[in-house]
Amino acid sequence: MKTASIQPADRILKVNEYYFSAKLQEIRVMNQSGEEVINLGIGNPDGMPAPEVIDTLSETSHDHRNHGYQPYSGLPELKTAFANWYRKFFQVELNPENQILPLIGSKEGIMHISMAFLNPGDGVLVPNPGYPAYAAVSNLLEARIHSYELEEERNWQPDLKKLEKEGLKRIKLMWVNYPNMPTGQAADPDFFNELIAFGSRNNILIVNDNPYSFILNDSPISLLSAPEAMDCALELNSLSKSQNMAGWRMGMLAGKAEFIQYVLRVKSNMDSGQFKPMQLAAVKALELDENWYKEINKRYRNRRKLIWELFDHIGCKYSKNQNGMFVWASIPDSQNNAKDFAENILQRSRVFISPGFIFGSKGNRFIRASLCQPAEIITKAIERLKTND
Repeated sequence: MKTASIQPADRILKVNEYYFSAKLQEIRVMNQSGEEVINLGIGNPDGMPAPEVIDTLSETSHDHRNHGYQPYSGLPELKTAFANWYRKFFQVELNPENQILPLIGSKEGIMHISMAFLNPGDGVLVPNPGYPAYAAVSNLLEARIHSYELEEERNWQPDLKKLEKEGLKRIKLMWVNYPNMPTGQAADPDFFNELIAFGSRNNILIVNDNPYSFILNDSPISLLSAPEAMDCALELNSLSKSQNMAGWRMGMLAGKAEFIQYVLRVKSNMDSGQFKPMQLAAVKALELDENWYKEINKRYRNRRKLIWELFDHIGCKYSKNQNGMFVWASIPDSQNNAKDFAENILQRSRVFISPGFIFGSKGNRFIRASLCQPAEIITKAIERLKTND
């Protein structure tokens, strides 16, 4: 009998397994063998959502009416809660009926936005260093990736004039991410104004991925607060980091009603809505006051001091003005590259720190540590590093 030979689509050959997917499997095997790796690489919040959020999920789950399919565009209550959240914390007015789209996590939105706006061959501006999903999704959709470099000397912000001089033929979309991951760089109104003017001049859709708005950031800001932003911009946001709801997959997209409708056409063909009690619990999470954010930031601030101590010990340099739940640091001059440096730490001390190369070539001499481990675990990591000097 002839053996079948089933080949994947060509697009699969253009992307690799997500780095953290493979690395976490390796760490899992090490842990199973009793090596007890301390993972400082992943931005996976270790805290619980607020008690009232959990209570809302539990209580509403007992109502038999809440277990059916929900609206493709999200519960009206949830969209209103997102609109109120943006008004209160970002001073941005959004129409909950047609300018907000709840998502199954903001990562989902990267694919949906790309599918809604990009044709094969269209150009996409992708940051280097930057979140790997931007390039991966662009490759899957056969778009042309134009990497734009972020330099520490420019506060990890793009050189927009340089991009225009180089030419922007067929560039359709630009991914930005502020507060930035992996560098922790915050944005300011002047920079966002420049971005919107750039997008408007060149007919480029600017998409800001904004899940780190509230983590160690005293001045949350939305790209949509810039004048004329609604004409050429979209913004993704999420409850994963700010509300300790990473596994819940609760995100949102905000922007011009016409743009939202394009994305909804894609989304409505890919899922059938989110569990109603989870959406109602998300409403409760969005109603939390400033004290919630102050409390989680107090925890992250204490952990960040320990990460600074860890980086000091291994000779890395870093800025103390970073936002978000990571610390981005340059490796010692004596080291060849971040990949080997991080791997050596893992094998010698059983401490995993993300090497910056996974975020692009501009990260080759940087590493990134997460604040998502309790202080006592980070302290234990420091002790291991000192023991294994």
